[in-house]
Formats: sequence, C-alpha cells, structure tokens
Amino acid sequence: MRFVEQFALLLTDSGMPRMSARVFAYVLADDADRYTAQELSTGLRVSPAAISGAVRHLVRIGLLGREREPGARSDTYRVYDDDVWYAITMQRQDALDRSIRFLGEGVELLDQARPGARRVRETLEYYRFMRAELPAAMQRWRVRHDELFANPLGTPNQ
Repeated sequence: MRFVEQFALLLTDSGMPRMSARVFAYVLADDADRYTAQELSTGLRVSPAAISGAVRHLVRIGLLGREREPGARSDTYRVYDDDVWYAITMQRQDALDRSIRFLGEGVELLDQARPGARRVRETLEYYRFMRAELPAAMQRWRVRHDELFANPLGTPNQ
C-alpha cells in the first residue's frame, strides 16, 4: 500500500485526480487480473462512491477497461494489456492527430508576425515531430520489452 500511495501521489502531481490515481496505482501494482468496485473499495479502504467516480474516469481516458462476465451481476475493471504503457501510448495517437489538425487550423487563422502565432506554430511542429517519431519509438520499445520480459520466469533476459 505504501507503493500505491506514493505512485498515486506522483500521478496526482502529473494532473490525475487523486482517487483515480489511487485506483490506477492499486490495479497496476496488485496481483489480481480483475477487480469489482467492491474489491477496489475494500483494498483502498474508501467508499464505493469514491471508487465509482474514479473507475468511470479511468475507463473514459483508457487506463482501465470495464468488463462483465456472462451471468455476473457486477462489472469488473482491469488494465487492458500486459504492456499497459504501450497500449496507452498507442491510444494517444488519435489525440495527437486531433491536436495537429486543430493547431494547424490555428496557425492558419493567426497573424504569423505575432508572438502568439509563433508559439502556436512551435507547438504544432512539436506535435508533428512527436507523432512522426512515435511509431519508431514504439517499435524500439517492443524490442526492448521482449528483451526484458519474454522470459517465462519473469527475470530479465540479459
């Protein structure tokens, strides 16, 4: 629990709401594959209402998946992928593309001689650069991931 709380603080410092950060850190660090809202509530020692808002937020932003087993009466929540950060980053490509389109329109509308237009153009070019670099970076990560975690015993392959 100490790690969960410390990681949640880090996520909160990065802008994530506190309860969402706590839930995500718990699901990431704990051993189960899936959690009901009640299990999250018990594990984090918080009210079910606090869990409800947090999981709704985490599902909406793509950090948790919500599922329901056939015949079950309650939803379960889980990290979608064994390589969660890869999956999250790949989901963010659409957001980068939307940002690039929006910023491109902004550059067209703004007076290029003004400082604000320069800053918007710089932001656009940064997003374009990051978007162009993302596929190669993610491919390098897949290779590195496989080097580190392909061993079935869970020890790094080195």
